[in-house]
Amino acid sequence: MAHYFIGTAGWSYKDWEGIVYPVKKAQGFHPLIFLAQYINIIEINSTFYRPPVIQISLSWIKKVNNYPDFLFSIKLHQIFTHKRKGFTQKEVDNFKLGIEPICVNNRLASILMQFPWSFINKVSNKDYLISLFKHFSDYPLALEVRHSSWDNSDFYKLLSEYNVCFCNIDQPIFRNSIQPSSTTTNPQFSYVRLHGRNYKNWFKNDAGRDERYNYLYTKDELGDWIKRIKDLGNKSSKVLVITNNHYRGQALANALQIKNLITNEKLEIPYPLLEQYPDLKEIVKKIKNGQLGLFEEK
Repeated sequence: MAHYFIGTAGWSYKDWEGIVYPVKKAQGFHPLIFLAQYINIIEINSTFYRPPVIQISLSWIKKVNNYPDFLFSIKLHQIFTHKRKGFTQKEVDNFKLGIEPICVNNRLASILMQFPWSFINKVSNKDYLISLFKHFSDYPLALEVRHSSWDNSDFYKLLSEYNVCFCNIDQPIFRNSIQPSSTTTNPQFSYVRLHGRNYKNWFKNDAGRDERYNYLYTKDELGDWIKRIKDLGNKSSKVLVITNNHYRGQALANALQIKNLITNEKLEIPYPLLEQYPDLKEIVKKIKNGQLGLFEEK
């Protein structure tokens, strides 16, 4: 049976104050320690903007010391995925060094290579990917592409050959957007990222991060993904599920709902989040009644 790791993309959001995190915080409060009580994986996004630093990685490890199963997925720096104007071996080595504490402590779920929608399937881009795979071949790798031109059997075969996990994503679907899927290219783990479906702001040039990812998944939308996630669990040893619809704690709310539906485990839920999202109150109510499924009909 697959082991499911379900969590959020990042934790440092001002709009989570009073919704995810308590207004009055105990001495020594840290968001990562707080979240580790409720989820078992975090996707580190800061490494996309700034190369990882070994001291900071070590501090993250120390903060989850009491949670031995907790994992990190590390987003690859943008110089490798978005700028793509050539990178040096030193930049590769510095990135590896920065995440070394996470690796040696067996906390690394994956390095996530996220490419933009504009990155299409053509020979030069495919060659670029192969080069990148080779530079980071000693690590568990996951690749996210967003353009439908990559959706073909030859591409998935290529990923399998290099032991790279295909990242199944949910995004607003426009022309040439890759569709939701449950594709496995590495039997060791599968990856799912849910970005929300904010069609209005997805490609809007002046939309900020919060506007673009402001979305709360509905009952039916989550239900469709539960089927795909379980299918991935039948084809791989681990399934990583990351919610990226972070605005106002929606990512954590949906992550806890998915966790409830997949694992049928009793959940601890931050009190402020219960007040913000009524569906989470329904989880608590049904758990108390011995019904663990959030959307199970009475």
